[in-house]
Amino acid sequence: MKVGMALNMLSQPGRPDSAILHEHMQLGDLAEPLGFDSLFALEHHFTGYAMSPSPLQFLSYYAGRTKRIHLGTGVIVIPWHDPIRIAEQIALLDILCGGRCIFGFGRGAARVEYEGFRIPMDEARPRFKEGLEIVKLGLTQASFEYKGDYFDIPRTSIRPAPISHPERRFYGSANSPESAKLIASQGLGQLIVMHNEWSKAAHEVYDFHKYAVEAGHTPKPPIIVTNVSCAETRAEADDRAVTWLGKKWDSVDNHYRFSDGGLANVKGYEAYSKIGRTYQKMSDLTHRQKMTDTYVKIQLVGTPDDCIEQIAQLRTLTGLEHLVCEFSYGGLPHDEAEQNLRLFADKVKPVLQNDALFTQPAKIVTDLPSFQDTGVFVPA
Repeated sequence: MKVGMALNMLSQPGRPDSAILHEHMQLGDLAEPLGFDSLFALEHHFTGYAMSPSPLQFLSYYAGRTKRIHLGTGVIVIPWHDPIRIAEQIALLDILCGGRCIFGFGRGAARVEYEGFRIPMDEARPRFKEGLEIVKLGLTQASFEYKGDYFDIPRTSIRPAPISHPERRFYGSANSPESAKLIASQGLGQLIVMHNEWSKAAHEVYDFHKYAVEAGHTPKPPIIVTNVSCAETRAEADDRAVTWLGKKWDSVDNHYRFSDGGLANVKGYEAYSKIGRTYQKMSDLTHRQKMTDTYVKIQLVGTPDDCIEQIAQLRTLTGLEHLVCEFSYGGLPHDEAEQNLRLFADKVKPVLQNDALFTQPAKIVTDLPSFQDTGVFVPA
């Protein structure tokens, strides 16, 4: 089983953005020496929710500082970009890192980001589809042309050409059945940000695999991104999670503005209406505490043994073979984030990478548990 880490750089009042960035980059520098398999970068803009506006540029820095680990995006939001530029940057990163890259894609859910890029949000899904098709053509054909509703591209080539086949390592993040069908039909793997109870994730994996098979593709095991609070005692792990994952939870609505219900009226985002109703109740402190507690419970929280047990359960439910962990979230102090990271790397990661329970191929999900949708939703 592969184990990676992701960097999610939330701005903090009273601190320079650069100081926060440098602290997270120090954590990123530990990924390879501590034996992790991958390092992932996010994409967000404008609000400080996650200060990583250019994941491919960010990972190019680590391409020159590492030799072994995979470098992943979680995710590139295709509708915000010219797909030709995405293809060029992927090809260049592929060369710089020697083919060690993994690419996650998505369509984004924050109106503030669509507004900032002057892209109509109701065009997100068709723009995503066309953009993905163009990126794949650019990376697989010596030259190509494309004519769609949003892009009319004369015959062109991506130079320099990639040295590996990055399109074979494409994953997509989807939060609606329609997007899942689109991503699966294109032959991408599934990237899940753990935002609801694990039994629901099992259903998401099952449905995604079904869509992939219907489209003639062999399903890939999912990549799952989750937060981790690993400590010597459960009490310490719980205290950290409740405090700092709680602060991460608090930051979500400031960025996504789910609570105003506006997404329910955006074409392609109708599935978010229930999420809006959940966030509208957050002014009720009892409801807010309940949702925060639920969010904490669906992350990895506890002693090293607790984390191993939880990951085994998650793998049984989802067929997980690549776990990507966030160790610093919500403004968690840097020294505590590093302690969290190092304990997990020392006591949990070796078991995941070497124990027979985790080294055998994961089973394709066939047995589906029942679940009660709690309405918790915290994107990457």
